[in-house]
Amino acid sequence: MAVLHTLTPEFDAFRLQFEQLADDADTLAGRLSDVQFSWKPEPAQWSVGECIEHLNATARSYLPCLDESIAEAIRKGWYQPGPFRYGMFGRMAVAMMEPPPRMRWRSPKTFEPEAPRTRARTLAAFRAYQVQYVDRLRQADGLDLVRTRTRSPQPYTWMQLSLGSAFHLMLAHQRRHLAQAAAITQSPTFPRL
Repeated sequence: MAVLHTLTPEFDAFRLQFEQLADDADTLAGRLSDVQFSWKPEPAQWSVGECIEHLNATARSYLPCLDESIAEAIRKGWYQPGPFRYGMFGRMAVAMMEPPPRMRWRSPKTFEPEAPRTRARTLAAFRAYQVQYVDRLRQADGLDLVRTRTRSPQPYTWMQLSLGSAFHLMLAHQRRHLAQAAAITQSPTFPRL
């Protein structure tokens, strides 16, 4: 019988949030028709599908950065049980990302949604990325979440956050865009099928 590794409390809290966000995306978009999934309030605005594809694009860019920082911290033996207190820059970045948005900015090309895919493929990809984030949590379990630094992907390579702040930021970013997607479905002109 296989013994499952139990994550430390802070890592397990991250895991639960990633898993909940996968369920939230399924609950939000799983009931939509393909027309509703790809409907845009305005031509320049994103659809529900594009909001989720943006999160998929972000994961594709961000996961390799997490891999680098986790591998370096393991090599250097940077372990610390926590609890952790994160710096002001990381806390501010996370607070700015949480919904409702306090500031809006244009997404860099790297993070723009790909050409529309089917609802099933987009949601399957999102769930797969959530599993990959949880896999990174398992790899990083026990590492010092403050000392371990993570660089951001292009075009923000100048920005570095603690590994813990990076996980918090990814979760806040996902909450932000799932809230954006939910708001689209509440538009008075949203197609009711």
